[in-house]
Amino acid sequence: MQDIAPRPTRRPSFGLAAYRLATRAVGPAIPFLLSTRLKRGKEDPARLPERMGIAARARPEGALVWFHAASIGEALSILPLIDGLLSARADLHVLVTTGTVTSSRLMAERLPPRAFHQFVPLDHPDYCARFLDHWRPDIGVWVESEFWPNLIVAADARGMPLALINARITEASFRGWRRFPATIADLVGRFSAILAQDGASAQRLRTLGAAHVATPGNLKHDALPLGADEAEVAALRRQIGGRALWLATNTHEGEEVAAAEVHIALRRERGDLLTLIVPRHPARGDAIAGELARRGLDVARRSLGQTITPQTQVYLADTLGELGLFYRLADIVFIGGTLSGTGGHNPYEAARLHCALIAGPSSFNFTEAFADFETADAMIRIADADGLARAVSSLLADKGERERRAEAAFRIASTTSGALGRTLDALLGLLPNSSGAPARRAQNA
Repeated sequence: MQDIAPRPTRRPSFGLAAYRLATRAVGPAIPFLLSTRLKRGKEDPARLPERMGIAARARPEGALVWFHAASIGEALSILPLIDGLLSARADLHVLVTTGTVTSSRLMAERLPPRAFHQFVPLDHPDYCARFLDHWRPDIGVWVESEFWPNLIVAADARGMPLALINARITEASFRGWRRFPATIADLVGRFSAILAQDGASAQRLRTLGAAHVATPGNLKHDALPLGADEAEVAALRRQIGGRALWLATNTHEGEEVAAAEVHIALRRERGDLLTLIVPRHPARGDAIAGELARRGLDVARRSLGQTITPQTQVYLADTLGELGLFYRLADIVFIGGTLSGTGGHNPYEAARLHCALIAGPSSFNFTEAFADFETADAMIRIADADGLARAVSSLLADKGERERRAEAAFRIASTTSGALGRTLDALLGLLPNSSGAPARRAQNA
């Protein structure tokens, strides 16, 4: 598919060397940082040593592929790829690192046998060295765009092939990195293979100094439909009955208020309206429920086991990993992150389950995908809460229009890009050739 070239290890640029010194200097403050994050629920107390590179288990025998994904969306996008690798190589194990508590819990539920999760170490030179010396991965695979310089440099220094897959560089990130051209060129130059998810990201990466950049497509485009517990689907359908409903998904701060304003505006014409809200970060459930209650709305919370009654106006699904359930209940979906300015979220997940899509103006995380849906008349773009209310009202009133837009979205989401197969081939090409061969052990730099 692309040129994958071996690279000699290199000395860090001045910028990376300075970063290494700075992170070492702040080392004494790290326990305080971890303690603060622990109090805020952002760390798992039982697994805190992993953040310092201390492994929670022994390294398995045989070849080991290490994936690093920033959070939930990136981690979920690689699950089919992990299945493909494990099917192709019986000797293989997979280590997945992430940095959030919610993603760790989801990975514990979703990872297949011979794959396991650890928290990524904080980007301190000693923690990174401890992590890599224990796990000794055969290859390191970074997902999308989260760069931890010490970890990348240390992995490269050990002779480990590195791949950056489903790579995404937004315009804002591109402008930021261009302020440090030598540093970013050094970082991206350490990857043996870079597979961009779209043409714009590929071009930005080349401009920043990356070589061996290919554009195989977006892994999120090729994912399977999200699953759901059919008993839960049936139970919620019984609670909802014949009520009109719509869903605001992956919402960020401010977007729940917009959804509340939509509900208040529309309940005059649809007294039975039910609004479903799935926040991007379920830990915000208390704050969101308070905001909705202050607007006089009757709220039921899934995290508290509360059911939908005839009096419920908003059902707050402040839980994790249940989007497949709610996309099966609602055929009108507003994609969060598009009114809050955070760049939007994956539109394919809702489209695969026959949902009519609505989105705000901010979509830099999925620029080409949103453009495809909009061009096919499979997505309504709105500017604000008033526009959202008009779009929801229009789709609620016209079943034929809902179904037409949902079918158009489904067609786009059902046309695979081939990204999964091409990415799998590239990663298999970086692994040791002989089945059962141990992971490479290079001298530390």
